[in-house]
Amino acid sequence: MDIRIGIVQSMRELEVELADDADRDQIMAEVEAALGAETVLWLTDRKGRRLGVPSARIAYVEFGTPVDRVVGFGAA
Repeated sequence: MDIRIGIVQSMRELEVELADDADRDQIMAEVEAALGAETVLWLTDRKGRRLGVPSARIAYVEFGTPVDRVVGFGAA
């Protein structure tokens, strides 16, 4: 599962690839809890790295699934 996080006053987004077996509802609950308590949202990506985002700086969170991207002449 992919998560895209928009940061306040920043043109860039954070893109985090979570493990395929990540529970979407649990991650959404963690995001909501961090936003409500104004704490740090901690996520662990597919490679086991931890990413912390201060919830006060989060503009939006977008949940998606990984998409295979094909670029070039072979794109359909």
